[in-house]
Amino acid sequence: MRVPLSWLREFVEVPADATPDDVYASLVAVGFEEEDLIGFDVTGPVVVGRVESFDAEPQKNGKVIRWCQVDVGESEPRGIICGAQNFLPGDKVVVSLPGAVLPGPFPISARKTYGHVSDGMIASVKELGLGDDHDGIIRLAEWGLDPEVGTDAIALLGVDDVAVDVNVTPDRGYALSIRGLAREYALSTGAAFADPGMREPAEVAPGSGFALTIADDNPIRGQQGVTQFVVRTVNGVDPSRPTPTWMRSRLLLAGIRPLGVLIDITNYVMLELGNPIHGYDADRLTGGITVRRAAEAEKLTTLDGVERTLSAEDLLITDDSGPIGLAGVMGGSTTELGDDTTNVVVEAAAFESVSIARTARRHRLPSEASKRFERGVDPLVAHAAAQRVVDLMVELAGGTAGTVGTDLTYAYEPLSIALPETFAADLIGVPYDADLQQRILEQIGCGVARTETGFAVTPPSWRPDIVDKWSLAEEIARVDGLDKVPSILPTPPSGRGYTRAQQARRRVADALAAAGLVETISFPFVDEQSNALYGSASGDGAPAVRIANALDQTAPFLRRSLIPGLVATAHRNLARGVTDLSLFETGAVFLPEDGVTYGTDFNPPRAARPSDDDLDRIHASIPPQPRHVAVLFAGDVSPKQPGRPAEAAGLASALDAIRVIGAAVGVTIDVAQTQRVALHPGRAGMLTVAGEDVGYVGELHPDVAGEADLVGRVAIAELDLDRAIALAPSRVTAGPLSTYPAATQDVSVVVPAELPAADVRAALVQGAGDLLEQVRLVDDYRGQGLDEGQKSLTFALRFRAEDRTLTAAEATEAKMAGVAVAEQRFGARIRD
Repeated sequence: MRVPLSWLREFVEVPADATPDDVYASLVAVGFEEEDLIGFDVTGPVVVGRVESFDAEPQKNGKVIRWCQVDVGESEPRGIICGAQNFLPGDKVVVSLPGAVLPGPFPISARKTYGHVSDGMIASVKELGLGDDHDGIIRLAEWGLDPEVGTDAIALLGVDDVAVDVNVTPDRGYALSIRGLAREYALSTGAAFADPGMREPAEVAPGSGFALTIADDNPIRGQQGVTQFVVRTVNGVDPSRPTPTWMRSRLLLAGIRPLGVLIDITNYVMLELGNPIHGYDADRLTGGITVRRAAEAEKLTTLDGVERTLSAEDLLITDDSGPIGLAGVMGGSTTELGDDTTNVVVEAAAFESVSIARTARRHRLPSEASKRFERGVDPLVAHAAAQRVVDLMVELAGGTAGTVGTDLTYAYEPLSIALPETFAADLIGVPYDADLQQRILEQIGCGVARTETGFAVTPPSWRPDIVDKWSLAEEIARVDGLDKVPSILPTPPSGRGYTRAQQARRRVADALAAAGLVETISFPFVDEQSNALYGSASGDGAPAVRIANALDQTAPFLRRSLIPGLVATAHRNLARGVTDLSLFETGAVFLPEDGVTYGTDFNPPRAARPSDDDLDRIHASIPPQPRHVAVLFAGDVSPKQPGRPAEAAGLASALDAIRVIGAAVGVTIDVAQTQRVALHPGRAGMLTVAGEDVGYVGELHPDVAGEADLVGRVAIAELDLDRAIALAPSRVTAGPLSTYPAATQDVSVVVPAELPAADVRAALVQGAGDLLEQVRLVDDYRGQGLDEGQKSLTFALRFRAEDRTLTAAEATEAKMAGVAVAEQRFGARIRD
């Protein structure tokens, strides 16, 4: 919000010697952010001159220039070259003399041009920064000015004013006005403040003839779309009258382009009071005004010349001919104020914020009006705003206040908030006594009554952001000074911290990073082919979730696997010359249940914690989102070194990563051969924990890797991390370290080739009993000496007792007990 200082001084006592930096400091002290300093950048001698005479001189390039003699209040006229053709002898103009600097910067000096020495420049609107018009110079008579020759034109045109620009957060819509920021300056400095919103409106006789109907049959969230609608009329206006220079300069500093005196007045009052105003040409209205919702696909051409197709949620201003404006957003072209307007209908209203915000976004039509309505406009200022417009049109446009008008006002029910006396101090950490709290709350406009426990506070109508005692405590801290809030780190309550699942996920990420893998993050959006190719870690065939408003139409589905993101990351790195890759990612995947429809139009209540039923509805509207972990290896996992060849990535690399994950989670992850569409046949394994499928590991099929431009072997693995954590023991107790030596033995057993080694290993573990400390698969042999369809699995066994040194016989007995279980289950036999 840009605030011209001359305008600010009308409503609050700003010291005459206060600089823009002083004003900034005062506003920053109450929570605003400094943005920029806005000025006209005009300095030096710029005065009023009178054109005494001129000679028109045609040039070789076809241009006609005027060699002017201009009286600037000195003893002799100055000779000035001017290319404009819109002035006559005797006209008073604005003259920039040598030494002046105009916006650009553009310094003025006496210089020879077109065969003359031009001793200054006659200025246009654009050259002074007062607008975009560059068709001719300023004729002061057309601006309603007749100053003395030699008068300082900088002060005359208001270009000596300056505006401070502050950032207004969305919850403080009241500050999008001079009224609001003047009040904030007064809060910060203690200066006297005169509220311009307290002007008394003129009375309009009941039943004065203007029909107004509110017919909102489709309220948003059950709230009426309009809470106040005031209509006043002004007759006999002259739209050709110039906008006063003080108003023009203030509008420009505030970022509003002057568009003619009638529209300038409505914009001026909007900036002053924060209530957007709309003016209608009364002679173009058909009948009275009706406020209603649009019919679906109804049409309206707005002031920007665009025909818009309306939604049934759009709130309209209509007359008997149909729509004449999008309420709170932009007016329609059929009733706009023009050069031939003589009678004006002035509208000042308060609209429901959510309805206006939805309409502005639906039509991609942000406006100064919608920006204020969607943040909340004072519902009690419309009368004062309408009256202010009427008064200015009478004063500046030569109109007469009409007796026709009407208004509709719903009863305003102010909120009452109970504020315990010690609440603000306990929350903020600063001692606030009762008198200080009451004084601050009254300064911001609240009604305050003392109670036995504290205060009963009624927020002002212009502060819809104050809804509870926390809001009041924030206001007390803000006005008293945020610099007084101590920097004290709060003491966390005992028993808090990461959950078991969060701790396990962090252990997994830390362990993989320590093992040399690099963590990546990818977007959760994929195409349909990727979801079908990689599926999910559990291998189920659930459908994918399609996004209704996808950011990228080539990837409109939510991912069911992390592998597509890792493959895309690998492709991007290879394209940039990084060939050796060890990557991992942890993140959510989206696995909808077959036959369940997700999504809901349910809107939970605002400014309140949703109930348990509300939360259940919200959770039911989204698909399950388990967290997975995935790894990818490509290139070399160990580079070539002196005396040692490079070690290429492969299935073993992915299996090592799976072991790292299992150790971090605290589970044993078994691998059994499987088949998956994206994986190389014979190099794919299903991962299981306690007999439950939790993921897969393998090498990408060469065709799949080739389509992604990945060269060589690419090993991948993906694991349902949440499920693995759930299957892990809730508590792991470390056993004592035995001081006795271990006994090691190997055993080779012959089993059917299709039998998973993990099943054989489990049988050995069960049969060997408590003496078995560790078992590892060290060889898988198939070939000469074995029947077709058989394989030989060699396991390294390590035995240890806690209370004695084991004998070889004891170790052998335990080993053979394990072999016996394998023989019973699978027909295993010891290899000869």
